[in-house]
Amino acid sequence: MVPMRIAGLLLLGGVLWGAALDDATRQLSRDIFRELIEINTTDSVGSTTRAAEAMSKRLKDAGFPAADIQVLGPNDRKGNMVARLRGTGSKKPVLIIGHLDVVEARREDWTTDPFQFVEKEGYFYGRGTQDMKDNDAILVTTFIRFHREGYRPDRDLILALTADEEGGKSNGVDWLLKNHRDLIDAAFVLNMDSGGVTTMKGKPVNVDLEASEKQYADFELTSLNPGGHSSLPTPDNAIYHLSDALSRLEHAPFPVELNAVTRTYFERRAPLENAQTKADMNAILHTPPDAQAVVRLSEDPRYNSMLRTTCVATRLSAGHANNALPQTATANVNCRVLPGHSPAETQQALIRVFDDPKVTVRYVGAIGASDQAPDSKGFPTVLPPAEVLRPLEQVAAEMWPGAPVIPEMETGASDSIHTMAAGIPSYGINGVGIDQDDIRAHGKDERLRVGAYYEGVDFYYRFLKAMTGR
Repeated sequence: MVPMRIAGLLLLGGVLWGAALDDATRQLSRDIFRELIEINTTDSVGSTTRAAEAMSKRLKDAGFPAADIQVLGPNDRKGNMVARLRGTGSKKPVLIIGHLDVVEARREDWTTDPFQFVEKEGYFYGRGTQDMKDNDAILVTTFIRFHREGYRPDRDLILALTADEEGGKSNGVDWLLKNHRDLIDAAFVLNMDSGGVTTMKGKPVNVDLEASEKQYADFELTSLNPGGHSSLPTPDNAIYHLSDALSRLEHAPFPVELNAVTRTYFERRAPLENAQTKADMNAILHTPPDAQAVVRLSEDPRYNSMLRTTCVATRLSAGHANNALPQTATANVNCRVLPGHSPAETQQALIRVFDDPKVTVRYVGAIGASDQAPDSKGFPTVLPPAEVLRPLEQVAAEMWPGAPVIPEMETGASDSIHTMAAGIPSYGINGVGIDQDDIRAHGKDERLRVGAYYEGVDFYYRFLKAMTGR
């Protein structure tokens, strides 16, 4: 395919692109990224409303009609921005979602201030650089570029930047669906919180397309005891009961189970791996899977999470005084449940693993703990239609030759759970590359390679044009 230049534009694959990523676009995207990183949007003290209003101002300053942009939410801290780029209307709109909130971060844990945008040694540092203010900035930049060009897609493009995906009680996607469905109703959803480009030392390996995801579930473990004076120790100790239960969990992984998406993932990923990993990926496709191959692959947290439901202790609390035996010990166990299984099943599995009547297991939902977890089993795998997949494969081949597009199961959880529950097919697609051994989302010193960010800016502009060009 030979590209042709026409009056500063690029004709490629029958689509007329804008100029390559120029200095002004790079600066615009960087400025928006910096602005978002430096607005604290944590649940504890932050405000997604501030970020939503800042992005609304960006779009209005670029010329978007005020009537096409709204900031709204259930309270003054949990605002969501919804913006619409008008198209020809020949097809039903597409909704593009991204969350503005970020996980908590403490300055003392980081080498940089997590709420300062820092560029050093080829990386952007700051809370949200990977999850997911990078893609929020990319979306706003893309909408501004389209508007300035006068680009009219074959359908409306709706952008929703929302609150409380990472936690809190005011999930923006859920709130919009329940209170303003008309603003975001669409043929399908593109969720930039999943998918992406897997890289090794900056080199693209494959392009991930989220086609399924695990279900999130928290469980509260509690051990109670009358307590007493610490000078009279006894084996019947609430902390001991709890720690023994967690130790059993550590050494009792859930069984391996492949589904259509994960099986396809390992089939297509195997040729890209070294000889041992390739052999192991092929071996787990057997019935039954090769046990030693499972053990070796499970040493990699990414592959382990694709093979099974996972549950891990994330918080501990116990005791009331240094010189008293603990009367209460509690822990939170966070699970990511495979499609086809429910939190209720997982709760019963945990009870069997712990095997201790003095340790209770309660499900923790948005409104608090309850004795019974929900029996919902997630959503079936939905591969995207050709109108989404073909432009994705086309642009990926142009930008990252030789890196195949591979369907994946999101091992975390995302806001797609809300849109899918509302009957809107949802697909995880973005173009930001992250090294598979440098995933720092939710962790300390979160960072993103500078070049990967700008490639992501270029990708979504190209992809949306390829998908919505007339």
